[in-house]
Amino acid sequence: MKIAVIETGGKQYKIIVGQKLKVEKLDQEIGTEFVFDKVLLLSEDDKVEVGCPYLKNTKVKVMIIKNKKDTKKIVFKYHAKSRYRKKKGHRQQITEVEILDIK
Repeated sequence: MKIAVIETGGKQYKIIVGQKLKVEKLDQEIGTEFVFDKVLLLSEDDKVEVGCPYLKNTKVKVMIIKNKKDTKKIVFKYHAKSRYRKKKGHRQQITEVEILDIK
C-alpha cells in the first residue's frame, strides 16, 4: 500500500489511494483532475523516500468532488469587568477531493 504526505494550502496531509480529503480552496471546476506535485514523503511497503524538501518525479492525481464552505468557526473575545464582548463567525472555503493515484 502506498502512503504519501503532500503539502497544499500551507498544511500537510497523509494520504492513501481512494481517500477523500478536505483541503484549502482550489480554483478548479468540479469533476476535473488535478495534480499535487509537492510530495514530501512516499512510503511503499518497506521502502520509504523522503524529499528535501520535495520528491522529484512524484505526483498525486486527484479528482475534484465539490467546492463548499466548511463548518462555522466562532471567534469570541471577552474582557472581564469591562463589558467588552465580541462574537464573530467565519466559514472557510474548502475543496473536497478524492485521491486517484500516487505516481
